[in-house]
Amino acid sequence: MTSHQTTQTMKPATAAKKLGVYLEATPTEFQEGVVSRSELNALQADPPEWLQELRRNGPHPRPVVAAKLGISISGLARGGITDALTTEQIEALKKELPEWLQKERATHAEVRKEAVRIKEKNAEKQAEHGDQTR
Repeated sequence: MTSHQTTQTMKPATAAKKLGVYLEATPTEFQEGVVSRSELNALQADPPEWLQELRRNGPHPRPVVAAKLGISISGLARGGITDALTTEQIEALKKELPEWLQKERATHAEVRKEAVRIKEKNAEKQAEHGDQTR
């Protein structure tokens, strides 16, 4: 009996998310097709010009915009940013540094600091627990 290996494919939205690009800005053939795992790997290993351009100048999807601004995706929404932004728009926001962005950066920094504290506390508990079971 011969086993047939099926090619694993994904929707364009999934592939765009994995590539870190805004789906609506990708070429039509990318948006309307399906992407195999090997095609995705090839795009990541040797990105074509359109992909390099999107990564460089955008428009960028919200997770990328949030990361570039140093805030959470929720912080973007609270700041009224609901659409994709270009690199130029992101840089303009960084220069302008509106009050909401300053506030969201501070909030995001606190959340990250708290996450590190909890992780360290859990690691200590784990170490203590490990010592008691020996």
